[in-house]
Amino acid sequence: MKMMTAAEVARSFAEVLREAERGETIVVTRGGKRVAVITSAPAAQGRAVKAFLARSASRVDTGFEADVAAVREADGDGMRSTWPDA
Repeated sequence: MKMMTAAEVARSFAEVLREAERGETIVVTRGGKRVAVITSAPAAQGRAVKAFLARSASRVDTGFEADVAAVREADGDGMRSTWPDA
């Protein structure tokens, strides 16, 4: 974990983002007090994709499910894995 003042973060924001992307956690302080934590964002999960599709149901191609099934069938077991929280 790395501690930086808000001014330091502002001066080198691109580098701070690169460090966060590489897994570093940066604690931002202002006036000696912790005000923020910058860290890498978690990967999107199946639940988020499923929620998006539910919200967008009227715009989703009605043949999409059949297309996915056809690709899975053609690919054998290669695409059978699922998101655990979907």
